[in-house]
Amino acid sequence: MNSLSQIVLERIQASVRTSATAGWHHLTFQALGTPCRLQLTGSAPTSALWPIILKWVADFEARYSRFLPTSLVCRINAGAGQAWVDIDPETERLLALCHEMHFITRGVFDPTALPLLRLWDWKATSPVVPDDAAIATAMKKVGWRKVQRAPGKVFLPERGMALDLGGVGKEYAVDQVLQLAVEAGATSALVDFGHDVRVHGPAPDKKPAWHIGLEDPAQPGRCWTGVAVNNQGVATSGDYLRCFVQDGRRFGHILDLRTGRPVANECRAVSVIAPSCTMAGMLATAVFVLGPQEGSRLLEAAYQAEGCISTDCGRLPSRRFHEYATT
Repeated sequence: MNSLSQIVLERIQASVRTSATAGWHHLTFQALGTPCRLQLTGSAPTSALWPIILKWVADFEARYSRFLPTSLVCRINAGAGQAWVDIDPETERLLALCHEMHFITRGVFDPTALPLLRLWDWKATSPVVPDDAAIATAMKKVGWRKVQRAPGKVFLPERGMALDLGGVGKEYAVDQVLQLAVEAGATSALVDFGHDVRVHGPAPDKKPAWHIGLEDPAQPGRCWTGVAVNNQGVATSGDYLRCFVQDGRRFGHILDLRTGRPVANECRAVSVIAPSCTMAGMLATAVFVLGPQEGSRLLEAAYQAEGCISTDCGRLPSRRFHEYATT
């Protein structure tokens, strides 16, 4: 373990809480900028499994967080327009997944969006709406198709280009951690990182499906419905919490890379059920950006995925969403 991973691991370990009730083991901690929760049962020896999972998450954050200056992602970004950067096999898989998602979403999902994300800094003490010239300049640095990949290395060909894997990293981590738990002997498990969820096996009440609540964007903290799922991922994308208001106008944190500006299409949240959390999260964000009409078409076309779009005017469920809704 390198020094950065060790620092991240120690920070994560300081937040760890564990418990066990009625044959179920629980683990909570803070990582990847969000609360993380695991719940499992089976033959998995948690005294050995918990440290394995925490180390995997620490290594993942240390490699892919753009907020850690010596992370792999930051080194790739620092080499933009200058040099190829060596990457490990998992990073190759992750970038290949990004390429697939870029294709599936017709370019809406793009990990090279960081120049625009930096411009629209909704976390700033006094956020500023950038002018058209600044947006146009940042947009010239965005474009997944520009990224050059070769076995064991990657290159951003233009100075100022930068990767941000925040749009896929947390969901990918959920899927990988669930796999670690199942391989260790978990017969049932739930992994929840910041409300991006993946479940496996029977639920605690021994029913075949787990019940996952979907937050109401009009009343954050309350659920407007739940979904019954098993061996699936559930993710929600929305701008109802992270935003800023200037001159009476609201600006959300999700950007439409076709315009270089925050999404403004009446969507408030999109929840998606899919075979993996990675796919659910990618589709939720892409549908949110595309808007009610075009987003609905993408959702209907997605393999084994269902979902619901919450707008200012109501809700637009996919064709078979009702089969999962519990209320």
